[in-house]
Amino acid sequence: MAVVTTKQKAVARTTASARSQKGPFNPSAIIVNGTLLMLVIAWLLPTVGLIITSVRTRAEIATSGWWTVFPHQAYVTKDSFPVPKGLNTDGVMTITTPSGATASGTFEQFRAGVTASDGSKLVWVGNKRLGTIQIQQQEWQWGSEWTLQNYAQVLLGVPFQVKQPDGTIQTIPGNDFSTSFLNSLIVTIPATVIPILIAAFAAYGFAWMKFPGRKFLFIMIVALLVVPLQIALVPILTDYVKLQLSGTFLGIWLVHTGFGLSLATYLLYGYISQLPRDILESAFIDGASHFTIFTRLILPLSAPALASFAIFQFLWVWNDYLVALIFLGAKPEVQVLTLRLGDLVGSRNSEWYILTAGAFVSMVVPLLVFFSLQRYFVRGLLAGSVKG
Repeated sequence: MAVVTTKQKAVARTTASARSQKGPFNPSAIIVNGTLLMLVIAWLLPTVGLIITSVRTRAEIATSGWWTVFPHQAYVTKDSFPVPKGLNTDGVMTITTPSGATASGTFEQFRAGVTASDGSKLVWVGNKRLGTIQIQQQEWQWGSEWTLQNYAQVLLGVPFQVKQPDGTIQTIPGNDFSTSFLNSLIVTIPATVIPILIAAFAAYGFAWMKFPGRKFLFIMIVALLVVPLQIALVPILTDYVKLQLSGTFLGIWLVHTGFGLSLATYLLYGYISQLPRDILESAFIDGASHFTIFTRLILPLSAPALASFAIFQFLWVWNDYLVALIFLGAKPEVQVLTLRLGDLVGSRNSEWYILTAGAFVSMVVPLLVFFSLQRYFVRGLLAGSVKG
């Protein structure tokens, strides 16, 4: 006869208690995970549709949706025969196929398609006097004709040909996005690096240096967060015209730096102020200056917060349209990618294959930046939120 020890009994009671508390399933976890899954799908579907559309041909985009590249059932014309004579096209008609299947309906119903007795679909093609009956059956279809010509037209300006209804061929020049792409990089990279450096210096000063008016200046910086961007557009543009900075890269760098500096300082202060004091005190005892401490200790330790704000600032500047339009302008030599896409929508609003390719080109760089820095993203957002 087996003997159960006190320790085994305690383990059994603990296991039973944990099972009773956990239960067979957790409804709240299922609801939360299901909601998150639906949100991810809702955000992901438009992106998938855009990518698929950007590599399809113009004819396929005009005749079918992007989801048809996945396996699906569709009606395919298998045979056709002339419209039987003697039909009352103004009333209900009964049409018999060569195989003996029948279908009844009005002219309008046959134009849309009527299911016959054998499961096929009869479609009236033509008018009431001259027409043909098509016999269609459902079959599994998938796939598409892929092409990179859309990206060649967008990135390299390769011309393309369009066949007109009268049979003539029209050659349309492509859209060279290379200059606008480089202009966006020229604007975005300095407009991201400059405010981060200035804000990091300011956050270190507010967190670890004592000087008169420190609290008042920090309150003013926080107060600037609620000032709408649109209020400052006209005054700054007026000054830019006088200083001849309008339409220059330097001007838009300064604008983005000024608009992003308050948020950057606030975020970095929350992180830098929570760094261990012992490390800085040891550096001061060893004779390190503030600049040495900032470059050797603060910047490496603040990498999560710096990367977090870099993502925000980069996405904001890269996707900006209003500030670039007002302070940089729409001249081809300085036009950024968002302005180029806006012009493309106005001139090619029906040519989806060009628009989707251009839109995906504008998405590539932000996606690369986000995924390369995403490991710091959550750590940077939570910086300074918990003390102790």
